[in-house]
Amino acid sequence: MVKTKLDRVIDDFNNLSLEEKEYITEILYKQLIETKRETITKRVEEALQNYHQGAVRTGTVEDLRRDLESD
Repeated sequence: MVKTKLDRVIDDFNNLSLEEKEYITEILYKQLIETKRETITKRVEEALQNYHQGAVRTGTVEDLRRDLESD
């Protein structure tokens, strides 16, 4: 069986001491949070750009319902 990169990472992780596992878990968690922040930031920038270009519609919930029903 061919080991994937992820399999090797998991094997290496399992061979670490408890302190090392806690440390790497903390680092990975912080990196995951930062990646999510970057994704949200890009999405907000895209939404603002669409808004400024007039590529979005505004209205009430009732307007949204009517719009969805007309499709």
